[in-house]
Amino acid sequence: MPIDKDLFRTVLSNFAAGVTIVTTIDRERNPHGLTATAFTSVSLEPPLVLVCVDKNAETYPQFAPAGVFAVNFLALDQRDLSQRFAKHGGDKFSGLAWRPGVLDTPILDGTIGYVECRIRYAYEGGDHTIYVGEIESAAANERPPLLHFRHAYRQVVDL
Repeated sequence: MPIDKDLFRTVLSNFAAGVTIVTTIDRERNPHGLTATAFTSVSLEPPLVLVCVDKNAETYPQFAPAGVFAVNFLALDQRDLSQRFAKHGGDKFSGLAWRPGVLDTPILDGTIGYVECRIRYAYEGGDHTIYVGEIESAAANERPPLLHFRHAYRQVVDL
């Protein structure tokens, strides 16, 4: 028998994760995005990553038709951006600095990096869809990351 949702959340909150904003576009090329920690690398050759998108998320209906997404890695000072994209409703891109990437996905200014992907596979994953994307564009810089651990934002501390 599977564990209950509360235990699941408690246990997985003990795994530190980088905070990302996953973006895509609709048919009219309008930007959409959501905050996510369910992101990981899959393969080096070809370069694949995956994101898990909640089927109840406002942005969810845009992913499959667009066929592309970007994962923007948030910097330590972008907590407010994480919270903005975690909420339902409103124009999350209003007043926000961003640019279209090579696949037209929204690339957010000030992040510590991004990968821009074409969707290669989509798998059912309970209340989420697992999108595997092949990276076609990427960049990174050396700023500190924003982390999520035990239901709170955290930062990296050098030992």
